[in-house]
Amino acid sequence: MANRTLRLLTATATALPLLLAQAATEASAQELVIATFGGSFLDASKECHIAPFEEATGSEVDTVVGNTTQHSASIRAMGGQSEYDVVYLDDSAATQLKNEGLLADIDRSQLTAAGQIDPRAFDESGQYVVFMTGATAIAYNTDLVDTPPTSWNDLFDEKWSGQIAIGDVTGTSGWQFLLAVNKLHGGTLEDITPGLEAIKPLAQDAVTLYTQADQLIALFERGEIAMAPWYPDRAGSAADQGLPIAIAYPKEGAVGIRPTLVIPKGAPHPELALKYIDTVLSKDGQECFAEKKYAGPVNLDVELSDKAAAIVPYGETLQQLWFLDPAVTSKELPTWIDRWQREVLR
Repeated sequence: MANRTLRLLTATATALPLLLAQAATEASAQELVIATFGGSFLDASKECHIAPFEEATGSEVDTVVGNTTQHSASIRAMGGQSEYDVVYLDDSAATQLKNEGLLADIDRSQLTAAGQIDPRAFDESGQYVVFMTGATAIAYNTDLVDTPPTSWNDLFDEKWSGQIAIGDVTGTSGWQFLLAVNKLHGGTLEDITPGLEAIKPLAQDAVTLYTQADQLIALFERGEIAMAPWYPDRAGSAADQGLPIAIAYPKEGAVGIRPTLVIPKGAPHPELALKYIDTVLSKDGQECFAEKKYAGPVNLDVELSDKAAAIVPYGETLQQLWFLDPAVTSKELPTWIDRWQREVLR
C-alpha cells in the first residue's frame, strides 16, 4: 500500500507541471476577430496570413465577412468599444473613421517588417497602413469577347446590352467606376452629375449591381455577363480556377485601390492585432498574397513572378493608375451614395 501511494504521488507530481503548462497555454490563447473581405480574398488570407499567424502565436482567428461600407458601419455602431481587433477597409473609409476618432494608433516600432515597407503605405497620423495595391479595371469573358476592351466606354457599347454587371456604389468598384465615367464626361469629384447621368441607363440595363465582389464568379461561369468593372486580383484568382476571365486596363487609366488595415478604437487585443498586421506585411506574407491573390505588394523586398506581374498593377499599369485623394473621397462618398440611391436606383 505504501509503495502504491508513493507511485501515485510521484505520478501526480510528474503530471502536475504538464497540466499547469497546458492550462496556462489554454488561458493565454486568445481569439482575434478580423473583419475582412470574402471569397477568394479570404481564402488567400487564410493561407498566407491567418495560418502563419495562428501557428506563431497559438491564437485563433475568427473572421467577419463584408465590404468596406458594412465594416465601417459596424465600427461606428460599436462606438469606440470595438468587438473587432483588425479591420480591412479601403483608404477612403479608413480616413473617414480616423477623422471621426474611431481608430487606434498603429505603433510602427512594434512591426518587425516596417523597414521593408514602402513609407507611403503608412498613414501620416499612424492610424492605418496600406497592405496592397489593387485597382478597379475591366474584367471580361474570353468566351464571349474576342477583342479585349481598351476603354471604359467599351462597357457602354450596345453590342453588350444586357450582358454587363457593375458594382453598387456602396462597394469600392461601384463608386470608382462611377468616378471614372464621371471623369470621361467632364465631371469632377465635387460634381458627379455627368457620371450619374451617363451611368444611369447602364445600371438599369445591367445584369446585376453587385455588392460583394465574388457575386460575379457565378455570372462569368454561366456566361451571363461579358464584362464588368472588377478587381485584377479577383479576376486572376477566378482564372486560376478555370473560369474564362481576363483583365484589361483601360487606356484612360484604371482606378487605383489602396486597401488598408486598421485597429478600431477599443479593440480587445491591440497587441495581438499588431502581430497580425506584422504577419500581413512580412516578406513571406506579402509574397504569398501577391502570388495567390495577385495583390500588388507594399513590401519592397518582394519580387513578383512573371505571371503575377502580368495581372497586378505593376510597371506601366501601376504608373497609369488614377489614385484618388482619400481625404476628398471620404468626405464626398456619403453624398455619392445618397445621390446614387435617389437618382440611379429610383
